[in-house]
Amino acid sequence: MKQFLLPHPTDAHGVVRLTGDDYRYLARVRRLSEGDVFTARLPDGTETRALVQAVSSDAIVCECLAPAEQMAGALLPPILLFQALPKGAKIDQIVRQAAEGGVAEIIPFVSTYTMPKLKKAEGTAGKINRWKRIVKEARQQSGSVVETCVREACTLDAVFSYWEAVTIRYKNPTGVLLHQEPFAVNSSFHHCLAGNPDCAAAVVGPEGGFSPEEAERFVRAGFKPLVIGANVLRTETAAVYAVAAIRILLLESAEWMLKTL
Repeated sequence: MKQFLLPHPTDAHGVVRLTGDDYRYLARVRRLSEGDVFTARLPDGTETRALVQAVSSDAIVCECLAPAEQMAGALLPPILLFQALPKGAKIDQIVRQAAEGGVAEIIPFVSTYTMPKLKKAEGTAGKINRWKRIVKEARQQSGSVVETCVREACTLDAVFSYWEAVTIRYKNPTGVLLHQEPFAVNSSFHHCLAGNPDCAAAVVGPEGGFSPEEAERFVRAGFKPLVIGANVLRTETAAVYAVAAIRILLLESAEWMLKTL
C-alpha cells in the first residue's frame, strides 16, 4: 500500500513544514488547501492524520493530529543488514530493496575482497542524503512501517564493535552469515531463527565473498553460517533473498514454531 511519509514534527504542537518534492506533491498533485486533512505516516511507522494549516508558493504547513496505533509490522523484531560494499551503484539497489523489505538498519562495510576500499568508501558520507531519499521513496511505494536507517560505510573491525553493542542492547539477538562455503551441517533459516530472537541480523559479502579468516571471525562473534542452496547468488540478490527469508519467518513465527513442538 502506498503511503505518504511525514518527517518528525519540529515542535511540541506537531507542526511540520514541507518544501521541495513533498510540497509539490501535496499542493500541486493532490491539490490540498488550507483546512484539508489527509492520512500520513511518521518515520517510526505511526499513522497520523495531518491538518493543512497554510499553503504558500513554496511550502505547506501541516499539523499532526492525534496519532493512531502503530501497525503490527513495526512491532516485529528489528532486522539489521550488514552489507559488504559492492561495485558501482549496486548499493543503491540494495538500500531500496532492504527498505521495501522492512530492514531497520543497513550497515555498509569494507572487507578483504570488496572492490571499493576504505578511502573511497569514506566518500559514502556524502551519499547518506541520497540513501535517505531512496529509503523514503521505497517506503512510500511499499508502505513499509519500519524506519530504515542507513549508516556510513565502516571497517570490518567497526562491524564487530557494532555487533557487540547490539548483543548488549537486545536479550536474544541472532546473526546469520551468508557464505559460499558450508560451515555447518543442516543449517537453515528456520534453524538460525529458532528461539524467538528479538533482533535478527544478516551479513552479506561482496562479489568476491568473504575470506576464510573473515568468515571464521564472524562465526566466533556468534553469527550462524548459512549456505543458500547450490546457487551462487550475486551480492545484491543475496541481500534481498536473506532479508525476505528472515522477515517472512519472523512474520510467521507463531505458525512454524508450533509445528516444531
